[in-house]
Amino acid sequence: GITQHIGAYQIDWEGLPITFLDTPGHEAFTAMRARGAQSTDIVVLVVAADDGVMPQTKEAIAHARAAGVPIIVALNKIDVTGANLDRVKQQLSDSGLTTDEWDGDTMVVPVSAKDNTGIDDLLQAILLISEDIAINANPNTKGSGMVIESQIDKNRGVVTTLLVQNGTLRKGDIVVAGGAWGRMRAMFSQNGEPIDEAIPSYPVEVMGLDIVPRAGDMFKTVENVRQARSFASETRNSQQDIIQKSSMIDLGSIFAEFESGKTQELNLVVKVDVQGSLEPIVNSLEQLGTDGLKVRLLHAELGNINENDVLLAIASRAIVIGFNVNPDKSAHKLARSKGVSIREYQV
Repeated sequence: GITQHIGAYQIDWEGLPITFLDTPGHEAFTAMRARGAQSTDIVVLVVAADDGVMPQTKEAIAHARAAGVPIIVALNKIDVTGANLDRVKQQLSDSGLTTDEWDGDTMVVPVSAKDNTGIDDLLQAILLISEDIAINANPNTKGSGMVIESQIDKNRGVVTTLLVQNGTLRKGDIVVAGGAWGRMRAMFSQNGEPIDEAIPSYPVEVMGLDIVPRAGDMFKTVENVRQARSFASETRNSQQDIIQKSSMIDLGSIFAEFESGKTQELNLVVKVDVQGSLEPIVNSLEQLGTDGLKVRLLHAELGNINENDVLLAIASRAIVIGFNVNPDKSAHKLARSKGVSIREYQV
């Protein structure tokens, strides 16, 4: 079925636990990143072998790249009539994800979710990638991590799914999650079974927070109720102001950060009207920059500037540049409210 919300679950493969964070698409992934949550260690990008690389796939690639994490491609629906693996691999290569079969550095794993084909190979690929990156956590400290989702249940009150990223979360702990706080009066595993503690990378459903926190909010365990109330109140009062200030993204602020040594990259999102203009513009932009300041092209595509482009700019502190295109109403409104710079040029 179609994913309607963000969920997390854990499996055991060859004696090792793997936690999957399932998002309903690139927009949710970017929204979490925009709030400062580094949610995943590896991205598994699912591409249909019959449809190939679609515009939303390219956007998802851009968001995953902006997160700076390894990407594995699960080439799904290989059982479907019309599936063309070589065509999709070529499309992926054109989008910057060249399979290791073609001397690239991206693992592309053919799978069929329907026939349960290639799933073992996909899990093995995840373990191989995990061996090459540093994934560390200390279970012997207070629990902290990220809010995956939260809702109000008419019978149970505020129910929140947390992903423990460091330390151990225990029943009875006092937790602050963004502007919410409360004592963990009940904890449940992904199967709904009551548990008393959750170690790093373990998704857990909890009850006890006073209000619904936002997906992507970070949580931490504190000493007492007074401290929790203080932290939560401070966050509630300043949250909107912090978001607004941190999202002011224009060339002036970027170069000010460069001069102060806070950044060495100029991130760009580029939209162009016709295919004939796209390649020379991209080539020219990639050649810009100096030893001190690099130009990083996050996303380049045909069409008008849309809300997804602005979301990517917010998450990655990027400038949006359009050549012979205009922002749509929702993109213009979002950019104005978040202080994102959209620069329009005529070629």
